[in-house]
Amino acid sequence: MRGYESGSQLEKCHFMVKEGIVLGHKVSQKELEIDKEKIEFIKKLPPPISVKGVRSFLGRAGFYRRFVKDFSKIAHPLCKLFEKEVKFHFDDACMIAFKCLKEKLVSTPIIAYPNWSV
Repeated sequence: MRGYESGSQLEKCHFMVKEGIVLGHKVSQKELEIDKEKIEFIKKLPPPISVKGVRSFLGRAGFYRRFVKDFSKIAHPLCKLFEKEVKFHFDDACMIAFKCLKEKLVSTPIIAYPNWSV
């Protein structure tokens, strides 16, 4: 079993765990709750001051894009900052998009328990 000799792969395998963190949420048999550390980190994020900062924010937020309704529409003003020959200007539309995405990322829940009765 190549790749398992060092034990690094085994560290990623967890069988029969009672709870774990998935997509920034603590998931257990009893409940689904938000990982408070992750939420506090997102809440404290300042608005980006450069294209690199916008790219970093959207990269992190983009991980959750399929869980945020209309993600691409909300992020559009921020994405326009990536266009060539465009001077970086973080205007009101960018600030609204940034705040909206932050709010959606800390809202409960981004993920939910499956409904098996459907």
